[in-house]
Parts: sequence; structure tokens; C-alpha cells
Amino acid sequence: MKVQLLKIAHARSGDKGDTANIGLIALRPEYYPVLVKEVTADRVKKHFAGICKGEVERYLLPNLNALNFLLHESLGGGGTVSLKTDPQGKTLSSALLRMEIEVDNGLL
Repeated sequence: MKVQLLKIAHARSGDKGDTANIGLIALRPEYYPVLVKEVTADRVKKHFAGICKGEVERYLLPNLNALNFLLHESLGGGGTVSLKTDPQGKTLSSALLRMEIEVDNGLL
């Protein structure tokens, strides 16, 4: 079945220049493998189409049951030069949690 990430994860985001940084953390250890399988750099790039102009890098953090994404060229140049209402990317974590993924019916 399809669920939004907010059902199985929470997230935090920030920035460094024109790169947004989003951490995605499984709410339970058994959700982590689903995140690894379903939330790829390519899917995150597609989810942020129109916002992320550069590449998306994904890092696995199994000791934290988490993934970390770097979204390059996604903040309009960064906080000091951007005209975006959220130049630091603080709301991008909430936007990622709206992504829908497939999970087994018995997992939730």
C-alpha cells in the first residue's frame, strides 16, 4: 500500500550555501530497510523537481536508522542572495515527508 513518509519517518533539514541538507529518520528500526529501498536519490530528485536544480546525494546512516540527502543548487544561491521565502531550506524536510512510498500491509 502507499503511505506518506510522515507515517514511518521524521525529518530535519538545513542548509549550507545553495545546498539543502535533509535527514530522514525511521520512527522504528523495522522501517529503516523500507526507507533504504524506497527513498532513493533519484526519487528525491523527482520529488523536488523545479526546486532542486543540481544533483541529489544520498548517504546511509544505519547506526541511526536514517538517510541523509544533499540537494545541490536548491536554495536559489543560499540565504544571503536568494529571494525565496525559505532560503535556508528549513521547510524541505516537511516537503519530503509528503512523498508517497510503497510499504507492505503488515508493516504498519
